[in-house]
Amino acid sequence: MADVKLSELMSKMKLKNLTSAVSTRNVKITQADINRPALQLTGYYEHFDENRIQIIGHVEHAYMGGMSAKEKRMQFETFLSHGIPCVIFARNLAPDPLFLEIAVTKKVPVLSTRMATSEVMAETIRWLNVRLAPSVRVHGVLVDVYGEGVLITGESGIGKSEAALELLRRGHRLVSDDVVEIRKVSDDTLIGTAPDVTKYFIELRGIGVIDVKALFGASSVRDTSNIDLVIRLEEWDKDKDYDRFGLEERKTTFLGDEVVCHDIPIRPGRNLAIICESAAVNHRQKKMGYNAAQELYERVQKMMEEKERKA
Repeated sequence: MADVKLSELMSKMKLKNLTSAVSTRNVKITQADINRPALQLTGYYEHFDENRIQIIGHVEHAYMGGMSAKEKRMQFETFLSHGIPCVIFARNLAPDPLFLEIAVTKKVPVLSTRMATSEVMAETIRWLNVRLAPSVRVHGVLVDVYGEGVLITGESGIGKSEAALELLRRGHRLVSDDVVEIRKVSDDTLIGTAPDVTKYFIELRGIGVIDVKALFGASSVRDTSNIDLVIRLEEWDKDKDYDRFGLEERKTTFLGDEVVCHDIPIRPGRNLAIICESAAVNHRQKKMGYNAAQELYERVQKMMEEKERKA
């Protein structure tokens, strides 16, 4: 099961630890969903998921403030005894001193943020959905071309990085070279990122490693991109029948999701950057409802029908 360290979430969301005596180093989050424990503070735990992050907003805070001392101790003890990963107080709301005391005893981190309740919920869920999504690593180069995430794959040494470098020179943006981490963040969305160790770097045989961000500027890189199109580079095979019209889209599968895939044969004189650009724009047109191959097919059909009528 995938997990994320609580310390990473704290750094990302700029959360303040109100229980410094409780270590967050070994606390791990396994679910992207969160919970507002209004019902739990009244004593209802029948459908309570203790693996979720608990967020206290204005409503919960006001209810806690209206409890008697006896109710507070009983409900706080019960709530914090379920092994929850952490409790986040939104809007810089101050926890009850008794709540903090029991949290330290139960070793439950209590965190604080200045963000509004809905804001911290949305941002936390969005970030955790990406980090906890099913993932796979593939060998290839991911480039943002006109807003389309183009994953270039192929055998080692076939020219993937060189094609990406030319695309960068033409104003497009690099996401990852050599290794691409693909995460399935929803039923129909794949997100590609670079491993931290190789982020912003490209390896060119005969030259070595270059820093794209330093060489071309911050506008030449992206941290993430959707996987919209796959271009598979391969050596030219004169005996292979390559698709020349594109009426039927071929697809490849990552983590159960299908992505349109083009097999591009490599031979001297072919400009891979222009081919990748054209493929990205054509794919974008298809998503907008225009298919050039279908348009040509319909024109040819119409011409043949007219000839038959005249005959």
